[in-house]
Amino acid sequence: MSLKKDLLLVHSSDLHVDDSYTMRAHDGDGNRGLAAVLATAKAVKADVVLLVGDVFEHNRLARDILDRTTALVAACPAKVVFLPGNHDPASDDSVYRRAGFPALDHVHVLGLPQEAVTFPDLDLEVWGRAHRDYNDMAPLESPRSRSLRWHVGLAHGHFIPASERTPPPRPAWLFDEMEIDATGADYLALGHWNQPIQVGNGRVPAYYSGSPEYANTVNLVTLKTSGEVSVEREPIRWDDVS
Repeated sequence: MSLKKDLLLVHSSDLHVDDSYTMRAHDGDGNRGLAAVLATAKAVKADVVLLVGDVFEHNRLARDILDRTTALVAACPAKVVFLPGNHDPASDDSVYRRAGFPALDHVHVLGLPQEAVTFPDLDLEVWGRAHRDYNDMAPLESPRSRSLRWHVGLAHGHFIPASERTPPPRPAWLFDEMEIDATGADYLALGHWNQPIQVGNGRVPAYYSGSPEYANTVNLVTLKTSGEVSVEREPIRWDDVS
């Protein structure tokens, strides 16, 4: 397939929708970070929104919080891909299941049960290994082979250079630059760090987006018809949230 337009992705992570800290920080709206990220995606006319782990603070959120979340996601005009993280794993009691996301046609939760989703109309595949419980795991283990023109990976965990890597004393969800390279991804969207930063050796563009409250930006990723990939930081539209 030969697309006639660039593809625009919005990447964010670590929104921590909750009923405590985030709610207090945003005048009683624990979903405000999510709402602002989705408002930004709408403003830039994103094709796909990538939300890379710890979208929720935990899996025990009350029904009223989830109703607001589901309404926001249902109204998003872009396709939305979630990757469950260490705070909100894709367990049997997952908040992603209780929010009813699998019933929304434009919403995809990796790990429920598939670890990849294809968008043939965009010639794009998005894949990632979801956290399925609270134990340690390897976010980039057994990367998926390319099947479409654009190959985008998601991972929620902690980058550490191979030269510094030692067995962790507790769950750390580690990966290094060699594992990043092995993905062969056109873009690797990362979550788990609050600050936005590029990691790895640059052969594969691998970026943390940072959390909305700390970064005040999302990563704006353009997959260009020329084959180039550009990554910019787009200010979050906090004022667009009612």
